[in-house]
Amino acid sequence: MKLLFINPNISDSVSALILAEAQRAASPGTEIVMRTAPYGVEYIETRMESLLAAGAVAQVIAEEHQTVDAVVVAAFGDPGMPALKEFVDIPVVGITEAALYTAALQGARFSIVAISHRITAWYRECVERNGLGGRLASIRSLTDPLTGIGSVQEDFTPNLLELAGKVVREDGADVVILAGAPLAGLARKVGSHIPVPVVDGISAGVKQAEVLAALNSGPHRAGSFAPPPPKINAGLSEAITLTLARGFETHGKAGAPE
Repeated sequence: MKLLFINPNISDSVSALILAEAQRAASPGTEIVMRTAPYGVEYIETRMESLLAAGAVAQVIAEEHQTVDAVVVAAFGDPGMPALKEFVDIPVVGITEAALYTAALQGARFSIVAISHRITAWYRECVERNGLGGRLASIRSLTDPLTGIGSVQEDFTPNLLELAGKVVREDGADVVILAGAPLAGLARKVGSHIPVPVVDGISAGVKQAEVLAALNSGPHRAGSFAPPPPKINAGLSEAITLTLARGFETHGKAGAPE
């Protein structure tokens, strides 16, 4: 099995963290292909930055999807999701949805520990979009400015542990999600210090993608996740244009642009 992991941020240091954790979590025989967004921002923490990242992620998917079994969008907040599920015939999993559903299987209520206060409103919207707002105990975040996106774990692990303790003691969380690709692998290091299950979005993404690829349930040919219908377009890359062209097969060639 081959999984394509895409870092929607342009930070190579974060891509290295993602790759290391994905390889640790992967089953024997699963190959991880790591790609970093070709354009965008250092670290996504706003809706606008997520919108910009979605296009970069779509470009990478268009270029690589024919050689892999599933795609994992490896930024909390799932830039481009759920629209990217319409784009290709293989499973596309976001680490947010993977973490949320994994947490929901392990407890009645979960909390998210984030690395930025600005990001919390957007995260809450992501939880609601996934239909789990009633299961969310809280979102707590770091408040100090980051010194480097690739060094968050080194700089703030004690602070993150303190937040994790508070969401359990004060907010009633049964499960803690350590949110964001910069925290990839941290759950393995600190899990023994947190008295409830701890979920890492990267490792959850690996396992969810492996399961969906192995189930081979089939692609969307109808319904709200069917491929976009054929339309005249302009300014799109060749890879995206060719990937969108699969909609011709689903919707028929009648009315397709010449």
